[in-house]
Amino acid sequence: MAKFLSSGFWESIAGIILRNKLLILILVIGATILLGMQWTHMRFTYTEANLLPDDHEVNLEYNTFLDKFGEEGNLIVIGIKNDSLFTPSVLNAWNSLSEKIDQYEEVTLSISLKDLKLLDKQENPARFDLKSFITDSVTSTKQASDYRKQLFNDLPFYENLIYNKETGTVRSAIYLDKAIVNTPARRDFIVNDLVPLIANFESASGIKVRTSGMPYIRTLNSQNIIDEIGLFVGAALLVTSLIFFFFFRSYRATFISMITVIIGVMWAFGFLGLLRYEITVLTALIPPLIIVIGIPNCIFLINKYQHEYKMHGNKIKALQRVITKVGNATLMTNITTASGFATFILTESSLLKEFGVVASINIIGIFLLSLLIIPIIYSYMPPPKEKHLKHLGKNWIEGFVNWMERMVRNHRIAIYIVSIILLTASMIGINQIRISGSLIEDMPKKTAFFQDIKFFEEEFDGIMPLEILIDTKRKKGVMKLATLKRMDELSQVIEEQPELSKPVSIVNLVKYAKQAYYNGSPKYYQLPSSNERNFILPYTSSFSEQTNLMGAYVDSTGQYARITTFMKDIGTDKMERAEENLRAKIKTLFPEERYEVTLTGKALVFQKGTNYLVNNLVISLSLAILLIALFMAWMFRSFKMILVSLIPNLLPLLVTAGMMGFIGIPIKPSTILVFSIAFGISVDDTIHFLAKYRQELRASRWKIKKSVYASLRETGVSMFYTSIVLFFGFSVFMISSFGGTVALGGLVSATLLFAMLANLLLLPSLLLSLERSIANKKTLKEPALQIITELNEEQETKNDPSEENTTS
Repeated sequence: MAKFLSSGFWESIAGIILRNKLLILILVIGATILLGMQWTHMRFTYTEANLLPDDHEVNLEYNTFLDKFGEEGNLIVIGIKNDSLFTPSVLNAWNSLSEKIDQYEEVTLSISLKDLKLLDKQENPARFDLKSFITDSVTSTKQASDYRKQLFNDLPFYENLIYNKETGTVRSAIYLDKAIVNTPARRDFIVNDLVPLIANFESASGIKVRTSGMPYIRTLNSQNIIDEIGLFVGAALLVTSLIFFFFFRSYRATFISMITVIIGVMWAFGFLGLLRYEITVLTALIPPLIIVIGIPNCIFLINKYQHEYKMHGNKIKALQRVITKVGNATLMTNITTASGFATFILTESSLLKEFGVVASINIIGIFLLSLLIIPIIYSYMPPPKEKHLKHLGKNWIEGFVNWMERMVRNHRIAIYIVSIILLTASMIGINQIRISGSLIEDMPKKTAFFQDIKFFEEEFDGIMPLEILIDTKRKKGVMKLATLKRMDELSQVIEEQPELSKPVSIVNLVKYAKQAYYNGSPKYYQLPSSNERNFILPYTSSFSEQTNLMGAYVDSTGQYARITTFMKDIGTDKMERAEENLRAKIKTLFPEERYEVTLTGKALVFQKGTNYLVNNLVISLSLAILLIALFMAWMFRSFKMILVSLIPNLLPLLVTAGMMGFIGIPIKPSTILVFSIAFGISVDDTIHFLAKYRQELRASRWKIKKSVYASLRETGVSMFYTSIVLFFGFSVFMISSFGGTVALGGLVSATLLFAMLANLLLLPSLLLSLERSIANKKTLKEPALQIITELNEEQETKNDPSEENTTS
């Protein structure tokens, strides 16, 4: 390790790079081409994010349900809330739309007005025949009106499934083939077939059609993710290039840096394909992240090259020193940044694990690209001209530097008081943070499909499936009257909860059978009595012969049944209360010795996954802090120095968490990333400052105050410039239409801004307050001293505070 950190090692690396320039460029181009070929393996996710480990109890229960009844998220609904639906022309057009949808092989079952089946009792043999609700074209207004009256008054079986009696809304249920729900075929059908059919109906009728359901939502949401990848990459390139040009006023330097980070983005996509990872809402953030993190590397290297050339006018010597002096330090800061992302690898969530793997690999990758490409390209170019070096002499932020020094010199008590106030306020805010386990909270609020989600929530009480799996522990146990009565009572409890929709199960079908047995009178829509059971239930055997409705809610053995309800987009607290109420009722109704009842479904799995991630947040952040603490312990061999280095980086995290509580931003999969990302990046400033401080201590014969102020003046500008790049770089995520991505960008930007101020004000104040005990010459290990010397030995010129203005 010591050899790896030595100047001799990096001098050897510099020699290898500059002697083999053409070969290295060929290798970089070759690697880029090979990774580019992996783009064909990139896949966009076709499923919801599963945040739980595969062997987690909730996942195992959900998989058991899928084994019995198959994919449950295969329902698409289209609805109309318009009185003109029940006019001949519109009703015929609506039925024609349903017929066209039925013709697609991707659709296994469609329940619309034309598909509604009426049970017709036959005596010999005892059976129900199914006849269609609408048998032919509607020719008169009276006929259409009669259909409406019959639907709303005589068919309670279809209430809240097909129609809302109170508002007059009518919808169709389209069940996709379960085999295609999690494949590209689902997207092709929805985008290329279903959406154009609905658009044609809207154009012809002038009536707005609402469309929703998990397959439809997932398809359009995934398309938004795809569209935003290009937007993020373009915005990140634009913002960082503008800031870069503002600092350097050089088209050449800006172009070289853009080429470097663009290759880094190509590598990021290539690694996603190589590892066969899906592009999710998280992995879609990696390419712009590489741009934001890569630009400071480019600034550091180019600035050092120009400064070296200004000192002695030797281009080759300047390039060699760039690699020798900057390579070691930049590697260490990139490692700390990558560590913040790598902590996600240790979680059990495959979603976060994949994000951590690709992000950490590509952060090291952009470091290597910067170290190789920039010196090599500059070696082929003419030396920088005077106009390229003008920025090195600017001192326009001298006032900012002077203000920092005055604050640290004269107002340390005020800095501590403000820090304590922020800490106290943050603790209050943290207690107000809520956890969100909503599947749709982060979806784009302004899109048409999100508005349709809200429409169906209002009309039919939600679209997120919640399933109850009932194991009767004996074959044909579901159709026992005692079981049906227990299921009916549980269904009534579900219906009484405002967060849940009217449930659907075999109970509804048995009630409809009794109604049909008594010639369709709606007052008989109820479970048969014990006396009626023997002569009504035999009729239900014909269900499985003529329709697959029964098979959708009872398995082939008759041992397992399902009750399906749908949940509104409610907060995690309400969801947990609803779950507790259901479990309490289930425990009362279904004795454990006779039944095994499981709550599952995508909505519940996602909510449990969010809670799981919150627990992992503490673990991943603790690991990141531990890694940095170990690095500081190895570097300084001082417990107090560890505290001094961690406090200015932990305080901004607490302030951000408190701000989330006050503003109302919940903890959810997207915002969980904020803390580890921000900590891994912000600690770089601490390393740079402490490194300069230790070097100044040696140069000034351990004069603490002089060392602190000198370090503050020279690294303050560097930290300010880098923080500006990172602040605006992460801010590009705020143009997203996804709420979670907006929150991620804003929170990381704010955290890094707080971290910059903490490292420029609180960190030097702590050093001065604890000066004697942490200035001991024996607290620094020799390899670490080598890093420090290489980091800062060129930052000695006191009359030019902006010489190294971008070296963070």
